[in-house]
Amino acid sequence: METVYVIGALRSPIVVKNGRFRRIRPEEFGAEVVKELMRRCHLSSADGILGGNAVGTGGNLTRLMALTAGLDASIPACTIDMQCASAAAALSLAAAGISCGRGEVWIAGGMESASLQPLRVYAPQDARYGLTPDQKGTYRTAQFAPGDMAPDTMLRGAERTAQAEQVSRDELDAWALRSHRRAAAAQRAGVMKEVIVPINGWAKDDGIRPGISQRLLDRLPLIFGEGTTLHAGNACMIHDGAAFAVLASGSWVRRNRKKPLARIIGTAAVGGDPAESPRGAMRTADVLLKRLGLRYEDLSAIEFNEAFAVIDVLFERAHPSCLDRYNRFGGALAYGHPYGASGAVLLIHLLQSLREAGGGKGILSIAGAGGMGEAIALEMME
Repeated sequence: METVYVIGALRSPIVVKNGRFRRIRPEEFGAEVVKELMRRCHLSSADGILGGNAVGTGGNLTRLMALTAGLDASIPACTIDMQCASAAAALSLAAAGISCGRGEVWIAGGMESASLQPLRVYAPQDARYGLTPDQKGTYRTAQFAPGDMAPDTMLRGAERTAQAEQVSRDELDAWALRSHRRAAAAQRAGVMKEVIVPINGWAKDDGIRPGISQRLLDRLPLIFGEGTTLHAGNACMIHDGAAFAVLASGSWVRRNRKKPLARIIGTAAVGGDPAESPRGAMRTADVLLKRLGLRYEDLSAIEFNEAFAVIDVLFERAHPSCLDRYNRFGGALAYGHPYGASGAVLLIHLLQSLREAGGGKGILSIAGAGGMGEAIALEMME
């Protein structure tokens, strides 16, 4: 079995829905990231490309992206849909392919345009979904569990989890403030500058709010009304963006005298109750760490996708001694969550966090719609 290394990883700026990327197709800004990644890695070809996408136009969007980037038509490409965990799944599958000898160099990650999310239509004769005549079978949000057609099912899952764990609005808001403040500090320090590929001249993550305050959060209305906890400030905003990495085998690294960034030491995918999908982040990380014989205390950096602040509260309650290495530069509550790309964004932030920590091991984990989770563990190279 081949050892798998991360050779390089880049992302676009993460831009709010209907913002600067509103007229740019995901395959176009994804192509810009891949082209620059290949240039920096001195890579002229690859054995394959896997790209995550959750709400795009359908079809094999990754193949379209590869051709848009001008890559040779002989390079196979496949699109992965694990919803929020799509890019992490793409990275894991690429690593598995290299490990078992199915090629030596793969590009993996994801791209998403929430701005251009299409309206979809069921066939007129399909009356199973109980749609009213004025809806004409149209929808934007896919179904994630039997009997659940609600477009806000992810929000309801986060609220359900918060209620089950007796999490307060104050606890959630504290994490929202922390995320923005840490992300703003990282932005001022230029922590992500070297890993962001400008798109049409724009290179700044625009969801970060340096001036956010508790007073502002207090003014936000609760999504589900009195007695609940979620509002627009403690749930992530919807964004556009792309992120990709080059993975390679140990044999290729030695033969080409490359200096990798990190070694992939394990991956895991775990399912759970789709009604409480935010639990997937810690559940999947727990499984992977147990498999590797590691504890959270053994890690130098931990990156969870904080689509909802309840994910942070669950981690804080379970591992209070590890908060110094958890989402060191803030998380999705500040940067945003371009669904199909977020797993690869986490990989990039994990690499930056490990560098800040001076090396060691780290883990990323992301919950996905339908109760899914995907995790990847790395060891930084000296």
